[in-house]
Amino acid sequence: MHRFDPPRRNFLKEALATGFALAVQPISAASIITDSHDLDTGLAGIALDDGILPAYFAKPRVQSGKLPVMLVVQEIFGVHEHIRDICRRLAKLGYLAIAPELYFRQGNPAEASDIPTIINTIVSKVADAQVLQDLDATLAWANLHGGDAKHAAITGFCWGGRITWLYASHNPDLKAGIAWYGKLTGEHGPLTPSQPVDIAASLKVPVLGLYGGKDGSIPQDSVNSMRQALGQGHSHSEIVVYPDAGHAFNADYRPSYNAAAAQDGWKRMLDWLASHDMKTH
Repeated sequence: MHRFDPPRRNFLKEALATGFALAVQPISAASIITDSHDLDTGLAGIALDDGILPAYFAKPRVQSGKLPVMLVVQEIFGVHEHIRDICRRLAKLGYLAIAPELYFRQGNPAEASDIPTIINTIVSKVADAQVLQDLDATLAWANLHGGDAKHAAITGFCWGGRITWLYASHNPDLKAGIAWYGKLTGEHGPLTPSQPVDIAASLKVPVLGLYGGKDGSIPQDSVNSMRQALGQGHSHSEIVVYPDAGHAFNADYRPSYNAAAAQDGWKRMLDWLASHDMKTH
């Protein structure tokens, strides 16, 4: 594992969430905790022109050759324990999984006590263009630390689900994407010039969208609009809707968790990766 000097490591610890975000307390007893046995896990500091991008990574401790890379994009709560656990789950399967803290310029969402505060004081100030560039830098870092950027995919949850669609459009060299309940339509502005439905027809990367039929924040008419737009293109992307699931159905640490939908979605994600040249050794 790459070592950092103490001041830099302290900065990374402060910039990344420790444990679960304050806004999601108390944590559900159903929360899944994946150990780090046989894994290398840690904090990465990715050098950018305007600072150091903190990230959490996990990969197999023993590897032969370069590993396929999974970019993991956070929920609005940042890279807190659930996102780290997703990275460890993927690393156990043979991937180099890395989750960059994409709000690091705006603040630490894990310290906010409620969701409206996170949205109003942090998320609303994050530019899509900056996020896409940060993901480029994260993929480049992974390529230099045991990963293979030529075999890379992306997955994201909620806020990160929307970003998954956008990054798949931004980086056509990706093998695949899996978007978990990310918004598909929305307002356009200087920070959010495009929404997923706008880029669907021109998409080249195959993206699997996983959505809940009872998601009050993502109306089914927007899901249908996305399907129609995807049908006008040639990416062979697909959308699966779980009729009885609501928003954040994979968030096992929250009351929204729907075990049946989450487990099926996880299986579909792994099958999607395997069928798009993202098999592990």
